Amino acid sequence: MQGVQDKTNDQLGSGLKGRQVTMISIGGVIGAGLFVGSSNAIAAAGPAVLVSYLMAAAIVVLVMQMLGEMATARPDTGSFSSYADQAIGRWAGFSIGWLYWWFYVLVIAIEAIVAGNILGDWLGLPHWSAAFAITLVLVFCNSLSVGSFGTLEYWLSLFKVVSIVGFIVLGVLAILGLLPGSATSGISNLWANGGFAPNGNVAIIAALLTAMFSFQGSEVVTIAAAESKDPKANIKKAIRAVVWRLGLFYLGSMFVVVCLIPWNAPGLSQGSYQAVLTAMNIPWAPGIMSIVVLVAVTSCLNSAIYTASRMAYSLARRGDAPKSVSRTTAQGVPLLAVSLTAFAALAALAANYLLPARVFQFLLATSGALALLMYLVIAVTQLCMRRKLVAMGKRLEVRMWLFPYLTVLTIVFILAVFVIMAAFPGQRAELMSTLGLTAVLVCIGVWLQKSQPALSAQRSAMTRNEASVPPPAHP
Repeated sequence: MQGVQDKTNDQLGSGLKGRQVTMISIGGVIGAGLFVGSSNAIAAAGPAVLVSYLMAAAIVVLVMQMLGEMATARPDTGSFSSYADQAIGRWAGFSIGWLYWWFYVLVIAIEAIVAGNILGDWLGLPHWSAAFAITLVLVFCNSLSVGSFGTLEYWLSLFKVVSIVGFIVLGVLAILGLLPGSATSGISNLWANGGFAPNGNVAIIAALLTAMFSFQGSEVVTIAAAESKDPKANIKKAIRAVVWRLGLFYLGSMFVVVCLIPWNAPGLSQGSYQAVLTAMNIPWAPGIMSIVVLVAVTSCLNSAIYTASRMAYSLARRGDAPKSVSRTTAQGVPLLAVSLTAFAALAALAANYLLPARVFQFLLATSGALALLMYLVIAVTQLCMRRKLVAMGKRLEVRMWLFPYLTVLTIVFILAVFVIMAAFPGQRAELMSTLGLTAVLVCIGVWLQKSQPALSAQRSAMTRNEASVPPPAHP
């Protein structure tokens, strides 16, 4: 028993393998939003949705380069929340950390609802029972060890990657007229039906908002890498893969869709991938897409439980959550952090089924602009952090390009998108709800920073400590 007690502390394990971290980084941006939700962006902008996704991908690539610079210099499971704490102040790390945790709590509920609908229809069960069941199964998986999470996520992400690559291959064959039985071919849909941008340039910006939110998840690799044996190498590898994976998975698949399906086709409302597979006369297209979407949402649900629990753990380590939340099992799992996350997610899930729909919609609105806010915090943090890292004598293995010009340009662009959101009635409520919750958390963070000067001073001293990552639990 003494040996077990020695291993039960507040330090995470290092059970994630390099290939698992890489696959988690690739699969992190592939959710139901790509397979189904992208149809909304296409309906808004037409074929010009390619410009929307290209602009969004460019911003995400820049933000990930900034995050990679900080994460390779100081790997930390708190990722950008910890860096904001160090570079800007406790209030910044506190507020963005809890906002991020809340976002992924809601992601768990959303993905569970989709999975519950599919499983419920297959098995003849009430949707709510299927949603709760799959959530509890994945919570149990996350409670065993980080290795069990990594193994499951590896295979789920691999399935998603294979599905997208297969879709693009079939799509290219159809475009070239080489797919037997396909009812469509060529690229004429790029300019037919009203032109490349049938709804004007404003619609491109509207689709940009959808595209940027779809890319949420790229940053998870900097959280997961902290539980691998070589965090810096794994982060560098994942950062390098950002460009091609966004280009292949999103731009490649969107190009196939807008080439083969008119942007205003009625069938597009059922999901962009399913509409294309149906047009290509692929047998059992709806059934195939149900399986793909179920795997995608299961993967996102699994990853969301992991990500939210690690952020809660990091906040507890920094004194911004009860200390007990940072306690880990003999396998290095923050079990209470996992349980706290699961309880909040199940409560949100229950609100969806038991309370009026507007209650759950309000909860969703509180994190509607979180992706943009996170990107903004990362950019501002990197702008402040670079000088601190250089002053500490840190060798930057990943560097932000054209610093500080591209960093400042990214900040200005994100602020401009916030202004655009405020101008769109459909986006304004989400923006105001997110900013309202942010304001509350910032006030709490400022109060904590001022009311606990000793802890704030201790944390400032910790930022000068080169050992920013706790050592892994002993085997």
